[in-house]
Amino acid sequence: MTKLIKSALSIADAEWASLPEPLIAGVKAYWVMYEKAAINEGIRPVSNSELKTVLYRVWSQSDFVARLCINAPARLHDLCRSGDLFLAYLPGEAQKRAQVALAGLTNPADLKPRLRHWRQREMLRIAWRDLAGWADLSETMQALSELASACLDAALCCLQPGLEKDYGVPYGEQSKKQQHLVVLGMGKLGAYELNFSSDIDLIFAFPEEGETRGGTRVISNEEYFIKLGRQLIDALTTNTAEGFVFRVDMRLRPFGESGALAMNFDAMALYYQTQGRDWERYALIKARPVAGDIKQGNALLESLSPFVFRRYLDFGAIEALREMKLLIAQQVRKKSLTRNIKLGPGGIREIEFIGQLFQLIRGGCEPRLKARGIVEVLQVLLELNYLPAFVVHELTTAYDFLRRTENRLQAYADKQTHDLPRNEIEQLKIAYAMGFTDWLAFYTCLQKIMRTVHHHFEQVFAAPQAESSSEDQHKQNFATLWVIGKEFDQAYEVLQEQGFQQPEEVVHRLTALRESASYRHLSSRGRDRLDHLIPLALLASAQTHKPSVTFLRVMVVLEAIGRRSSYYALLLEHPMALSQLVQLCAASPWVSTYVAQHPLLLDELLDPRFLYAPPNRATLEHEMNQLIHHVNENDLEHQMDVLCSFTQSNILKVAAADVSQALPLMKVSDHLTAIAEVVLNKVLVCAWQHLVQRHGAPVDHSLGTQCELGFAIIAYGKMGGYELGYGSDLDLVFLHNAEDIEGVTTGDKPIHNTVFFARLAQRIIHMLRTHTPTGAMYDVDIRLRPSGASGLLVTSITSFSRYQNTQAWTWEHQALVRARFVAGSSLIRHSFESVRKQVL
Repeated sequence: MTKLIKSALSIADAEWASLPEPLIAGVKAYWVMYEKAAINEGIRPVSNSELKTVLYRVWSQSDFVARLCINAPARLHDLCRSGDLFLAYLPGEAQKRAQVALAGLTNPADLKPRLRHWRQREMLRIAWRDLAGWADLSETMQALSELASACLDAALCCLQPGLEKDYGVPYGEQSKKQQHLVVLGMGKLGAYELNFSSDIDLIFAFPEEGETRGGTRVISNEEYFIKLGRQLIDALTTNTAEGFVFRVDMRLRPFGESGALAMNFDAMALYYQTQGRDWERYALIKARPVAGDIKQGNALLESLSPFVFRRYLDFGAIEALREMKLLIAQQVRKKSLTRNIKLGPGGIREIEFIGQLFQLIRGGCEPRLKARGIVEVLQVLLELNYLPAFVVHELTTAYDFLRRTENRLQAYADKQTHDLPRNEIEQLKIAYAMGFTDWLAFYTCLQKIMRTVHHHFEQVFAAPQAESSSEDQHKQNFATLWVIGKEFDQAYEVLQEQGFQQPEEVVHRLTALRESASYRHLSSRGRDRLDHLIPLALLASAQTHKPSVTFLRVMVVLEAIGRRSSYYALLLEHPMALSQLVQLCAASPWVSTYVAQHPLLLDELLDPRFLYAPPNRATLEHEMNQLIHHVNENDLEHQMDVLCSFTQSNILKVAAADVSQALPLMKVSDHLTAIAEVVLNKVLVCAWQHLVQRHGAPVDHSLGTQCELGFAIIAYGKMGGYELGYGSDLDLVFLHNAEDIEGVTTGDKPIHNTVFFARLAQRIIHMLRTHTPTGAMYDVDIRLRPSGASGLLVTSITSFSRYQNTQAWTWEHQALVRARFVAGSSLIRHSFESVRKQVL
């Protein structure tokens, strides 16, 4: 022993030069213990000078890593010999390695020690790479998350045969198919953001009710999967001589600790539909199938998506998350967690709340916001202009710093902590691990970062309307008027003082709404929101040149959106949106009616920089392509929703620019026509893709070649003449160039070319006219086609030419004056323009 100590102490000072002086003695003591343990096991200690220097640095930062090496020197030796210490695993590689490490296990009793030994080996590899600076934050979180998934899956594979031997195989009552457990990873595990000492939050599920077959005893599927789930938890959490694998938290499952440990898909869907709470939506944002039947797990999450991500803009989520954060803040104060980098002001949770707020509000309308990882979500928010670039940069930088700090806090002793240490040596270790020479420099930087995060959090979560002057006499008077109505003695006087020219009508309208069934049927939260909103709307209307007229128009909108009170939350949370709504209603009755018909447009009122600047044709096309690119091409309903929202939002921008005189009158029709053209072109592409997937493309076989045939949309009337107005129909004629009447499409379910084009036109009309939850795009008039209502829906270009030259009425030639090609095949465009020129 004396020789070993002398050996350690005689190491050249240069090898310790990078370490802070107070940490050197501890590392030297660890080296003595490691060298002795290695020699006792017949293993050669690390001798490479460069690797040894890294070892000293890693051990100085983490007692946990040092003891992993000392307690089993073979681990470090194996990691170096195999090269695994120097590798970043590929996605899915951890699972394959776990299967190899646990191969041949037939006795579940052997699972615990084998699984723990493998976990310790991999934890040593991951922690070493992180502390040595060989891995960035993304690699470390990914590796920890994949390690947890691999442990879960490997344990399941080992446990299931024993259970099947006793009870048989579970089968679905309806499908008659074998059932498998689905393990959902929640929170950081689901988002590939696991830290060193995280609990893993899990939910167990299985597809169908039913019972087992082939065992010595028949039990229900629920009982079977509860038994399997309990065995899985025990395999991971039991603290043996080798330690534990992961702590497991099952409290996020339906009904919490009082609920069944495993639940079938139908029961789970019913629970979330009828009893799901806001915090459960928040919890499911990051959910991911991590073990068991991954395919069925994805199907389950897809079925739960409407609960998590509402198909409308859900600004009510702001209140829910604000309340959750308030509870956390109370907990922080109660437990004195001010030094907590996760829950404290400016901590990790506040960054996550910022991202997840936008996900809950907009995730149903913007598929890109369904991403699980917070860094990816922040990047999407930047791309969509929901957060400024500097905010996203500061939050992303802060997240990296705080999560690396969190990992080093936990890697120090493998303890689940988020509190900054108070011991000076521990403080120095954390500071050194984060690249600082002393604690003060690190702590100063940390405080600055957390203040920045908290500032951005406050900006996003502030309740501006709640903070407006509650002592304002006019607001108090309007609030009293709303509550009491016509019984308020000073009702008319209060309104007249604020410039309302028709106080009787305003009071009558307010009283009618207050006494209406729609108001009574609002939820308590919805009524509370409207009670706060009405006085604010009266105040804003009083600032316009015609307060009574303006407020009555605003009331049209407020009454229309009452079925979804989250729109009230939008107007309360964003004073700018309410202000813009009032201004537009003051300028135009059409705008108030249009917004009432399409409440999603309230979102467009949040940023007046874009509201009054309708984009040009090129920008419209780019915006449309970006929106459709992220929609599944097989989801026609979602495509229609996106197209409809795009149409309405851009028409509103034109109207806003029009009534504010930011856009010359002669340019209004140009913009409205450009919107319609962009929409028509994209509708044609979507409809074509759907039909081609089902039937293949139409081709011309007449010349022994396969030449794809074309289709075109011709606009007549106001659209053809660039004179489209608000609410105008689209007068359309459809042409094709399929002259071979016997020609068929190329797909597995071929149809005649003429049938293909007829169905294509029908689908285009259907997409434009159909009312979805977001409304409809345009009404379509197709009576100007050859032979009118009695003619074919789609005409070949040859037939169109013949008709125009031999059968068309004079008024049809007059209509042709304003006709023009707007979408489709360029070949047909040239043919049509030639026919038009000849006829005219």
